[in-house]
Amino acid sequence: MNILPQKLKKGDQVAIISTARKVNAIDLAPAIAVLKKWELTPVIGSSIGLTENQFAGSDKERAKDLQQQLNNPEIKAIWCAKGGYGSVRILDLVDFSALQQAPKWIIGYSDVTALHAHLHLQGIASLHAQMCIDVETKSKASRETLKDILFGEKPHYNFPYAAFNKIGTAKGTLIGGNLSVLYSLCGSNSAVNTKGKILFLEDLDEYLYHIDRMMQNLKRNGMLENLAGLIVGGMTDMNDNTIPFGKTATEIILSSISEYSFPVAFNFPAGHIWDNQALILGTEATLKVTSKQSRLTYC
Repeated sequence: MNILPQKLKKGDQVAIISTARKVNAIDLAPAIAVLKKWELTPVIGSSIGLTENQFAGSDKERAKDLQQQLNNPEIKAIWCAKGGYGSVRILDLVDFSALQQAPKWIIGYSDVTALHAHLHLQGIASLHAQMCIDVETKSKASRETLKDILFGEKPHYNFPYAAFNKIGTAKGTLIGGNLSVLYSLCGSNSAVNTKGKILFLEDLDEYLYHIDRMMQNLKRNGMLENLAGLIVGGMTDMNDNTIPFGKTATEIILSSISEYSFPVAFNFPAGHIWDNQALILGTEATLKVTSKQSRLTYC
């Protein structure tokens, strides 16, 4: 199990940065209001407002902002403002060793999966959760699970049974995130070790044959055969060609794991969906899938 950051307390500072796409400070007003409501102190990073094409400044500028927040002992959590693409470009420009002595939450999802995967290999837990942008438009549970975890609580998740589920119980370290990003990390020094772990997957706006290509890649890399369990969140706004691929995203995933016996739970409330609940990546969890519901709990 990875090192778990300490719980926050009222007044603690939370840095808002962008490791990927550019974002204007004015667009962060709702997220700032959320932090203040929780009696936390928002700190706006130097990457906010910067522009280099689609990015929040150059790779060096984004890496510098992340490094400053990692090294600053007054910053107790780092909240990524926006996804898109770009986090992977700064991984090798940042020294994450400060987290070994003073771990702090790094919060985000989608493109931030690159950070989650990199941190997991260094033994640091992180928080797969809604980013700053659009936080006010998501479900109450999206915000409350984020708040609960930051303040030291571990939520439990009950979600409805899905017809494609595979019944069973699994225990292991929870890892994962965005399928496209995990796929892009294969073969690198940030690729996750999935053996004996519970893998969470979600994705957005991909062609169905891309989903199949990525799942086949994970399978051929040996990332599926030794899983303890699989959780699938939102597979949102999938695309198809004029000649249909012939399977839904759910069916593609199922066909990729058909020979394995670990439990599988679909329709978990996380991903590019309205109900994007927070998950602690890098901590031990138990997944129980029954004919009535699925339940995820932290150990």
